[in-house]
Amino acid sequence: MQARRILDFVFITLKGMAMGAADVVPGVSGGTIAFISGIYEELITSINNIDLSLISILKKEGIKAVWNKVNGNFLLALFLGIFISVLSLAKFLSWLLENEPILLWSFFFGLVVASIFMVGKEITRWTMGTVVVLIFGAALAFFITELPASDNSDSLPYLFLSGALAVCAMILPGISGAFILVLLGSYKTILDAVHERDIKIILTVGVGAIFGLLSFARLLKWMFNHYKNITLALLTGFILGSLNKIWPWKKVLETKTFGEKTIVVDDMNVLPGAFEGDSKLILAIVLAILGFSLIFILEKVASKK
Repeated sequence: MQARRILDFVFITLKGMAMGAADVVPGVSGGTIAFISGIYEELITSINNIDLSLISILKKEGIKAVWNKVNGNFLLALFLGIFISVLSLAKFLSWLLENEPILLWSFFFGLVVASIFMVGKEITRWTMGTVVVLIFGAALAFFITELPASDNSDSLPYLFLSGALAVCAMILPGISGAFILVLLGSYKTILDAVHERDIKIILTVGVGAIFGLLSFARLLKWMFNHYKNITLALLTGFILGSLNKIWPWKKVLETKTFGEKTIVVDDMNVLPGAFEGDSKLILAIVLAILGFSLIFILEKVASKK
């Protein structure tokens, strides 16, 4: 791999910020952003390199060899971007989600529609198998977005599992980790634990997330190596099925309040004409086109580089 310049790492940090911003919005996955910005496979490979062999490398060759093995500069730049985003953009995005949901969802809807084309065109050979897997992925993602939220659960083994599943969703394009926590009924417990600095619960979820990330990255890496077209078809299907969740015009059927945060747990999609209130149709279409165009502009910039 060609040695990266400082500017390259600045761009990786910006991509991390975009991933962090996407993960803040329930229904949008940071994995989708990683894929359309061209760093998905490198991220999976880098995470996959974190294993017990690092102890042996550390003893024989030192910390620099370990850092190079895990692609440390790349991971540091990316997670720095995610961290900056969560600290700075999260509040702004949460405000938009509460005050201008139609406009925010419209932008993301355009973005995600474009990403379906972006991921789908990476499939080099279409067969009956890839088509079936794509339809299965879309149906599965659609089914997940339609599931009702579970009641709150605070048993430690369940929270460990919740952390593992949520982080898997975060690195899967199309499926939101925050939404998975709401479905599993762990969202309130984890949110309360963060507010109350409950170290036991935070550590349990954190260890579950690390376990899920390291094990799931291995599965994804293996799938990319052996069944790349099938894997890409599955991911394209996930993104396609997730459009159900991010359709801008919705009728809210049920909400749950977690402390100061209110989460919609059941809603239904409606056409702009049937929306109760101002549908903001013209501005929504403009933002959807902007989100759609942004993906192709980014690809043009990346290909020129």
